[in-house]
Amino acid sequence: MLEVIDLKKYFPVEGGIIDRIIGRVKGYVKAVDGISFTVDRGETLGLIGESGCGKTTTGKVVLRLLEPTSGKIIFDGIDITRLKGEELRKLRRRMQMIFQDPFANLDPRMPVGDQIAEPLIEHGLMEEEEAKEFAYKMLGRVGLTPVEDFYERLPLNLSGGQRQRVVIARAMSLKPDFVVADEAVSMIDVSMRASIVKLLLEFKKELNQAMIFITHDISIGRLVADRIAVMYLGKIVEIGRTEDVINNPAHPYTQALLAAVPTIEEKKIKTKIEIKGEVADPKNIPPGCRFHTRCPLATEICMKEEPKMIEVEKDHFVACHHHI
Repeated sequence: MLEVIDLKKYFPVEGGIIDRIIGRVKGYVKAVDGISFTVDRGETLGLIGESGCGKTTTGKVVLRLLEPTSGKIIFDGIDITRLKGEELRKLRRRMQMIFQDPFANLDPRMPVGDQIAEPLIEHGLMEEEEAKEFAYKMLGRVGLTPVEDFYERLPLNLSGGQRQRVVIARAMSLKPDFVVADEAVSMIDVSMRASIVKLLLEFKKELNQAMIFITHDISIGRLVADRIAVMYLGKIVEIGRTEDVINNPAHPYTQALLAAVPTIEEKKIKTKIEIKGEVADPKNIPPGCRFHTRCPLATEICMKEEPKMIEVEKDHFVACHHHI
């Protein structure tokens, strides 16, 4: 359903007012820096990593909400990398995003029921009355009952979990083939997270969707994803089937993420890795392996040479000079 080839997204860094006037760029933030992956129909790829590693930017670029700097995005056999205007708009119904902050992505002045109906009308899928009836059904489907009450509510009058359900209903009402769920449960109370995840998985199974599930929490990624891709500072450093990555993590960064997950069970991580410091400045990425400034296994080669992605077991790849 989706193939991403050497995708890059750089944001220009401007200096003072003189630089902006003359159009001078002082550098670039390399938010996504040459990543490749695929997502099959009916498959969920978990995109895992700390805040600032490029996960959300990746999701927005593959949906063409942001313009890629370079690389290719192939959606269902169509190269959408440079599509514009009406050609891109025709594909919008098939590609949807569930944003991290539902309140910021709902119109504060419009009843939430109308916000579910509006995309159906805009895409010419239904007339107004039919779309409203369908919106009522979707509100019930996501557990917002009585639907007559919730239909007329404004986003301000809903809890965070309820707003997230509205956003899910709005996206799924178009029956998309591909969905990017960006930290869909990060702003939700722990008690509500399981129900939101269950709801997403029900829609995914029913519609046989391809999905990118973005999260900083590898334990949630394990529950949702068929495969996991671990990102660090704009690069994918490890990718493979979920159980292979969880049970046999090959990159020190992946091991550190797993070691940080609270559990009452004894962890079966081969080597406990403790990373130090903070993520490097994306405007000034270190040479060689970009993780070497925090990695306790780093040697001279890590500081000079960027590691290539290699296969450590079937369909399990890692980019590390000292993979474990």
